[in-house]
Amino acid sequence: MSRRRGRKAPPGAPAWMSTFADLAILLMCFFVLILSFSEMDLRKYKEIVGSMKDAFGVQRQEFAKENPKGTSFVAREFSPGKPDPSQMRQIIQQPTTNRQQRNLEVPTEGNPEVNKENTFVVERAELEAMLKEAQEKASENAQKIRNLLQAEIAAGQVEVEQDGRRITIRIRERGSFDSGRAELIEPFTPVIRKIGQAIELTGGDVVIAGHTDDVPISTRRFRSNWELSAARAVTMFHRLQQVSSLDAERFTVEGHADNEPLVPNTSPSNRARNRRVEVIVVEGSAISSEASATELLLNSENNN
Repeated sequence: MSRRRGRKAPPGAPAWMSTFADLAILLMCFFVLILSFSEMDLRKYKEIVGSMKDAFGVQRQEFAKENPKGTSFVAREFSPGKPDPSQMRQIIQQPTTNRQQRNLEVPTEGNPEVNKENTFVVERAELEAMLKEAQEKASENAQKIRNLLQAEIAAGQVEVEQDGRRITIRIRERGSFDSGRAELIEPFTPVIRKIGQAIELTGGDVVIAGHTDDVPISTRRFRSNWELSAARAVTMFHRLQQVSSLDAERFTVEGHADNEPLVPNTSPSNRARNRRVEVIVVEGSAISSEASATELLLNSENNN
């Protein structure tokens, strides 16, 4: 009985071995390239090794604060630059040399105390000139307002006063407001229209201030004289806006209650005089607060 013999394998390596070898070589090249482009940070590596050994109780206590990371070529060869502080100081300390600065400079030769005094004298002289011009303008406009409101002044409805740069148009309560109320009496509207025309003659800021006497008030609408005085000032502002083309940005509304009486509240006639609304025009409103302080100083010197 004959036996069946198996088929002999062909000589040489199988065909899949070549493909496998190619893949292995490609993977090896890929990992070699990755390793060549990266360099381990030795210090971080030692920290990681130390922490691992410490976890197994082999090395002394040494904690790693950050994860190890590779150092790229860009990070190794190019670091961010730092500004030179000397150059910055030179730029910051460079003085201005424009024409305007030269015109404003005051000579500083000689005694520094004398130079400061001379500077103060120059500034004060300039402020005095500005204040004088504003006061002259206020005096001129006050006379124009008096001429415009001549009939109302004669009837005792309004008063016009001038104090320095301030022009005050004082409106009496009689004929303008009913007692304890903030609504303007309708026949008083023509007077308001003329007051608006008077304000248009000026160019300064306008303050509308309400005042009352010392008699307390407590009604459903007004809990105190503060509310009554402020409400009357607001009513006057709105009526001026209705009958004129004045810019609302020029106005400030205030309520003073009985805190600024013209005369002591000792009689009915004095109380009637203290119940008023004042329209105050300030000429030269652009003058700084420093100039206003100088104005007060000059006024006190003149009074003395």
